[in-house]
Amino acid sequence: MKTHKLTLPLSPNSIRLLSPGDKVLLSGTLYTARDKAHQRLVDLIRQGKPLPFKLPETAIFYCGPSPIPPDKVCGAIGPTTSSRMDAYTPTLLEHGLRIMIGKGERSPEVQAAIKQHQALYLVATGGVAAYLSTHVTKFELFLWPELGAEAIYKMEVVDFPCYVAL
Repeated sequence: MKTHKLTLPLSPNSIRLLSPGDKVLLSGTLYTARDKAHQRLVDLIRQGKPLPFKLPETAIFYCGPSPIPPDKVCGAIGPTTSSRMDAYTPTLLEHGLRIMIGKGERSPEVQAAIKQHQALYLVATGGVAAYLSTHVTKFELFLWPELGAEAIYKMEVVDFPCYVAL
């Protein structure tokens, strides 16, 4: 197992150099997105409308942030179970998404799509949401505030710890 310090967005070559089990310390921009946000993104694709960000340059963190304490950049940010997004993931991968961060297994269909599109599935450790938040330097609501914790948030991270799963 190797440790890699990487800055987003990642090049396809950077992704190819990673192996399952490798530790990755990510720096750069992450977007949070859960079930409802994924459904809306796929709806935009199916309607032929532009997406709010360029998928090939985007890393999506399956996360529903907790409220922000007054003295913090963000609240706790633990990973959400990734299989909840499996119905939407192949479509997003077909349209350029390359990096997803969550926890847990992926369906065989999603595993095949990740391989086919040379994408990357990273896992973040569950149960350490407060610790993960210490790697966030900027955190802001990005899109769909009416979704509450399922809205899309944009965050800047430094050395955000995760591991290569697929």
